[in-house]
Amino acid sequence: MVRTLLLLLLLAGCAGRRDYPSLLPRTIETRNDAEPARPAAIAQPDPALDAKIAEARAALERSAKSFTPYAERATGLVARAKEAPAGSEAWLDAQAALADLDVLRAESSARTSDLELLTIERAAAIAPPYPALDAAYAEAKAQLEAQEARITALTAQLPTN
Repeated sequence: MVRTLLLLLLLAGCAGRRDYPSLLPRTIETRNDAEPARPAAIAQPDPALDAKIAEARAALERSAKSFTPYAERATGLVARAKEAPAGSEAWLDAQAALADLDVLRAESSARTSDLELLTIERAAAIAPPYPALDAAYAEAKAQLEAQEARITALTAQLPTN
């Protein structure tokens, strides 16, 4: 056993030396090729865009004010039509009220689309985000979704056959 170990040690001393490259990371491997972060562009005031936003907000506000009383009226008519068969006078009155609500919802949808188009046009022109436009679009979208949800809920309460 000792002889074998001694023989192995002697043979290891006969091995030639070779220069192998280091296994440490090279400079090229640690360099960062990412594009440097650029400061966010600040939108400049745009009076024409502000006027369009104000006009759309005013139209949305009118639509919301009109929608509320019509929705309350439709809720009452739908409550009466729940017990009536489809095609009855109460059911037809409820359907007419829901159609009125849908017209008001269409106005909100048109204004929301206008604001979305303005946002798309700014993005296509590679303009920085315009906070007033983004806020108006978010409000319009929320209003539209609330109106759609209310109409859907009322429609679901009506008998279908």
